[in-house]
Amino acid sequence: MADLTSMPNVGPKIAAKLRRLDVDTPEDLQGQDGEELFERLCAMDGRRHDPCLLDTFVAAVDYANGGPPRPWWEYSRQRLARESAHGGAEQPA
Repeated sequence: MADLTSMPNVGPKIAAKLRRLDVDTPEDLQGQDGEELFERLCAMDGRRHDPCLLDTFVAAVDYANGGPPRPWWEYSRQRLARESAHGGAEQPA
C-alpha cells in the first residue's frame, strides 16, 4: 500500500488531516467525496477550514479514482467558477 504523501498535492500536513478522517492510504480515498471529507473535518474541528483544503481533498479523491495528476488550484478555479455562476455561493446538487 502506498503512503498518502505519494499522491500529488498531499504532503505530511494534508496526510495527517486525512488520517483523522480514517483515510490511511490512497486506496481509502477511492469512491469518497472530497466535499464530504472536508465538511466532516470542519465539523470535527468546529470551524470552517480554508477552501483550498477542500480543493486539495477533491484533487486527491479525483486522483485516487484514476484521474490525472492535477494541481489543487485547478480545482479552486472550477469551484470559484461554479460559485460565481450561482451568485457567489455553492448550491447543493
